Amino acid sequence: MRKQYSFWPGDEGLDAWDVDKVIELARCLPIEEVDIDSIDQVDTNYWFSDDLWPPTVRLIVEHVQLIQEVDTSFPVVLGPGGRVMDGMHRLARAMLDGRSTINAVRLEDLPPADYRNCTPRDLPY
Repeated sequence: MRKQYSFWPGDEGLDAWDVDKVIELARCLPIEEVDIDSIDQVDTNYWFSDDLWPPTVRLIVEHVQLIQEVDTSFPVVLGPGGRVMDGMHRLARAMLDGRSTINAVRLEDLPPADYRNCTPRDLPY
């Protein structure tokens, strides 16, 4: 699987966190059951953007494959405020399976971004 990043709006572009580092920070946090409807990002354009990755059939199929192949034993990682930092494909799988909750861990503090004011094209994959 290619390198993964979690993107959040920054001052002048996007801030990005290396998902491997986020997972390491979350490794020992307590797992809680979270209502999927409380995660606002399920109703946003999370994976696609008009200029970088338009939702082509090929890209949608790639995401469907990832959703089918996820390991649902790992909890979703939420940042402060409940934003998904890792696990949106697991969240999508839970929704497809008809679940209303998902296991998650929460970071209390947002770690420093690994990249500031960038675009996804700027990052090493």
